[in-house]
Amino acid sequence: MKRTVIAIALAASLPFAANAAEGISYNYLEAGYKASNGDLDADGYAANGSFSFHPNFHVFGGLGSQEIDNTRRDIDQYHLGVGYNLEIAPRTDLLERVAYQKLDAGRALGRELDFDGWSTEVGVRGLLADNFDGYALAGYEDYDGGIDGDFYGRLGANVRFNANWGLNGDVKFNGDVTEWFIGPRFTW
Repeated sequence: MKRTVIAIALAASLPFAANAAEGISYNYLEAGYKASNGDLDADGYAANGSFSFHPNFHVFGGLGSQEIDNTRRDIDQYHLGVGYNLEIAPRTDLLERVAYQKLDAGRALGRELDFDGWSTEVGVRGLLADNFDGYALAGYEDYDGGIDGDFYGRLGANVRFNANWGLNGDVKFNGDVTEWFIGPRFTW
């Protein structure tokens, strides 16, 4: 009986025994320019980070603020989540993430435009060259307060200039709105 329990425990732990794929780090900080194009055009800044607390798990978060073009209205966004990565090839990870999100657009028409929500993503992240990694994710996000949930796609890449510094770019396709980010990334 003990051997069976030990065998089941070892088999159940196998998915957690792998590390991140070769050359991929989930420890980084980045900051840069963020813009949205579509129903509303806006631009501003964003800062994001991630910290790996286990070979297969990391926490991530970010904040950003954009001003809607031709207005004085700002849209502030925050997110905080946890991710799971599993090596599926020597240079490729399966990536799954879930996050709490907040969107605050201030007050308009006598109503507070402050929404809480969540998102989930799944996709792959891989080292495409020694100094270049990229990712492709499919996701779903939903907010309370009358904002309908929606599916989206996200593509991103990081070009590394040395072991720590690089340039990161990210594009999120969400219905009629396209959001993009570009900025330096510090990786450790």
